[in-house]
Amino acid sequence: MKAEYDLSKMQSRRNPYAAKLKKPVTMRLSEDVVGYFKDMAIEAGVPYQSLINLYLRDCVMQHRKVQIIWPGTVKGG
Repeated sequence: MKAEYDLSKMQSRRNPYAAKLKKPVTMRLSEDVVGYFKDMAIEAGVPYQSLINLYLRDCVMQHRKVQIIWPGTVKGG
């Protein structure tokens, strides 16, 4: 192994994983929601943030839409 390498002639190239990088976000989640995912993450042996990401990715892949019905509102108008 050389003690020093000349990298000046190296050509740069795009990172093939750049499109798959994760974007850091700040979210306010209820304590019970975080606790739920933390418990599941312990059982699965993965970090809870990764588990939340996997769940949300599954929602994206399945094209799930949320239906919100607020208490006291009449559905359909």
